Amino acid sequence: MVNELLINLVNSVLGAGKRTARGNQAHNCPYCNHHKPKLEINFSENKKGYNPWHCWVCNKKGTTISTLFKKVKASSEKFEELYRLIGNEQERDITISSTELKLPEEYKPIIDNNDIIARHAFAYLKNRGITKDDIEKYNIGYCESGRYANMVIIPSYDETGNLNYFTGRSFEKNPYVKYRNPETSRDIIPFELFINWKLPLVLCEGPFDAIAIKRNAIPLLGNNIQSTLMKKIVTSTVEKIYIALDNDALKKSLKFAEYFLNEGKEVHLVELEGKDPSEMGFAHFTNLIQQSSPLTQYTLMEKKLSLI
Repeated sequence: MVNELLINLVNSVLGAGKRTARGNQAHNCPYCNHHKPKLEINFSENKKGYNPWHCWVCNKKGTTISTLFKKVKASSEKFEELYRLIGNEQERDITISSTELKLPEEYKPIIDNNDIIARHAFAYLKNRGITKDDIEKYNIGYCESGRYANMVIIPSYDETGNLNYFTGRSFEKNPYVKYRNPETSRDIIPFELFINWKLPLVLCEGPFDAIAIKRNAIPLLGNNIQSTLMKKIVTSTVEKIYIALDNDALKKSLKFAEYFLNEGKEVHLVELEGKDPSEMGFAHFTNLIQQSSPLTQYTLMEKKLSLI
């Protein structure tokens, strides 16, 4: 539940914010002082009782609002009011250590960047149906040198806004290597920051597919469901799951569908008609979602027998 009194207090300290989604509000960042409101604060406490925040420009992040109050040197009266509303926080800034995942050193933002390579990256994304709003929402950047040279970088963040993975995709016309990924485990929940576990969930293959689907989509970064994600889905309050994997992964899709059905979930198998969601676009994919019917044990068996 969003704490309106807390929002009013933060507005009085950081300046009026802009409501976004899922209990979040965007403010001007006191760290990088970007001219647009790029500091996003979650005013719906997460399960650990914190209000995580993250700046999409300078990548500064934290878990407590008191950190921001300290940065702008808020008055003692404002701190007292904060603690009356949410209790005396124990400071838990997220500082990225050398052992934690980081974006490539060569990573640069695309938006408001007139560099020729940035324009090439933007043109590539635009051609794939990625909008400026999408670029800002997902903090998509690019590299012009290093291991990820001439690649767009698509980060993934966990529920607190901490980087847990990223994907590099070449925007060259005929690339020698299309994708590069960091040497870290994929046993995460991709795009978790944007997932509402109370709403229907869409499982797809890649990050571009999830961005095209727009609503509550998790890219599997392939066609396997890792153990962390599987456990989260099963134990969550999600009631309806749409599986939208490529046709060549139908056998795996049916395996996942059977598992979720046995766990009491409503499962829909989305027929992709030979195209990825990123190729068909939001409107066409949404139409396929609306046309899909929930699987039963009988229809599941029919589809499994059709593969024999």
